[in-house]
Amino acid sequence: MRLRWLILPFVILLLAGCGSSSSSSSSSAGSATSASASASTSASSSAANATQLGFEGVAIEPGSDLASPGTTSDRTVDRIPCGPIEQLAYHIHAHLSVFVGGQPHALPGGIGIPSSQVVQSAQGPVATGGECIYWLHTHAPDGVIHVESPSQRIYTLGNFFDIWHQALGPDQIAGAHGKVTAIVNGKAWNKDPRSIPLTPHAVIQLSIGSPAPPYRAIDWSQTQL
Repeated sequence: MRLRWLILPFVILLLAGCGSSSSSSSSSAGSATSASASASTSASSSAANATQLGFEGVAIEPGSDLASPGTTSDRTVDRIPCGPIEQLAYHIHAHLSVFVGGQPHALPGGIGIPSSQVVQSAQGPVATGGECIYWLHTHAPDGVIHVESPSQRIYTLGNFFDIWHQALGPDQIAGAHGKVTAIVNGKAWNKDPRSIPLTPHAVIQLSIGSPAPPYRAIDWSQTQL
């Protein structure tokens, strides 16, 4: 049976542009002001597109998908079942970003929700439908990993990739191969990336190749997560 997951009432943070106008007795100064305002508007528009916020108040990740969410099946993985409803007794969030050769690759929405489809809503892209839902999943292509469990337990990034049926290890991230560099909450992680714990508001950054991008923090206070 296909289920329809309801979007939770998150506070949506909308980007807003602002402009200004000025007058001058000099026509040439007026032309310069107009050109400057036009350039500013264009730059603001580009910035807004580059930092589009999803319905969870987190920026939609740029770049192509790291892998398809459709590789998720409906069988129990790592003793984690795919059930008919969300489990909210233990509900936390972590964020994952991945770079290959310095280029970002997005974590798609619908991981852990087999047969779901990402659709465009008024609040941004979101996964809808699905046969069942795992305790570890993504609702939107914003890098946010939801942990929604019937009991408090430390899950790992390896559990998440197992549910996704994608490889993760010291030398591989999904279909990308090479030495993996991991940063967790701003600090280097020198162990197997599979063992990275999905703790409340953890910010995880994985990269293969160079240039290695600088660490990017998440301001969770602006997300309602």
